[in-house]
Amino acid sequence: MKSHIIPALKLTLVCILVFAGAYTLLVWGIGQIVAPNNGKGEIIKYSNSKDGSKYGYVNIGQLFTADKYFWSRPSAVGYNAAGSGGSNKGATNKEYLAQVQGRIDTFLVHNPSVKKSDIPVEMVTASGSGLDPHISPKAAMIQVPRIAKVRNIPEDKIIALISEQTEKPLLRMFGPSQINVLKLNLSLDNIK
Repeated sequence: MKSHIIPALKLTLVCILVFAGAYTLLVWGIGQIVAPNNGKGEIIKYSNSKDGSKYGYVNIGQLFTADKYFWSRPSAVGYNAAGSGGSNKGATNKEYLAQVQGRIDTFLVHNPSVKKSDIPVEMVTASGSGLDPHISPKAAMIQVPRIAKVRNIPEDKIIALISEQTEKPLLRMFGPSQINVLKLNLSLDNIK
């Protein structure tokens, strides 16, 4: 029995050192070199208020509810990055269905030209993390009439902005096209 326990303990110790220590340090080191802002996320500094500069994290969803902006995907965690997570409610949960219906009703009130069946699913359901900063080009396009009317800007200018801000899939084949809502709204504020 002793001949089995000692090698097992040695193997456990080696695995802990390699997988919990060396691997973690390797991934952290790569993040420090390759990732934006040394692995702390891409930060945008902007000033649009009388109280000075604001900071926005590009990779964390943020709440936009004013009609002059593109709306973000709903968040199950109130856009709080300290508590990432989904709602954990099933598709037949009555509370969840009422919440989604409330989001649909709100969206239709603010976008009267849109039919219920045309609302992209990401505009009324939260992502798994609750912090998704992206929407699809379709979700952005469906909001164009509202924003153009409120801002008194031609729709074609806003459509051109959406096209400019659309991020293509990795290597043009991995994942969907998407638009970062914060970047899109900051660009929208710069349209003359």
